[in-house]
Amino acid sequence: MAQANSASGMAVDDECKLRFMELKAKRSHRFIVFKIEEKIQQVVVETVGEPQQSYDDFTASLPANECRYAVYDFDFTTDENVQKSKIFFVAWSPDTSKIRSKMLYASSRDRFRRELDGVQVELQATDPSEMSLDIVKERAF
Repeated sequence: MAQANSASGMAVDDECKLRFMELKAKRSHRFIVFKIEEKIQQVVVETVGEPQQSYDDFTASLPANECRYAVYDFDFTTDENVQKSKIFFVAWSPDTSKIRSKMLYASSRDRFRRELDGVQVELQATDPSEMSLDIVKERAF
């Protein structure tokens, strides 16, 4: 049973947490895109990326003019040549999306983000340049 939040009225579908746990614990997904279904006032899983998919595949899965939440498991090598990974939470809110949608995603963001225990870096982007791979790499270190 999903828990509704009194502040935003937005519930989180259990599948969101389930898929996130799979990404975090088993690394069975590269990324997950979440969507707010306004009719049912719930955050649901929209897209799940395969482990071998790239960052470009991830950014391509975000709609150009609709808001989304997403998590991305970013692998990188440190200057000391150590393999690491960090889980990014991305709040995608393109300038071209509807004002109402932007407000809905903004008001529900912190609450949803807290449901995903294990996110290490948070990014907010209003256009693709704000979540380029260079920025992700910079934030990962």
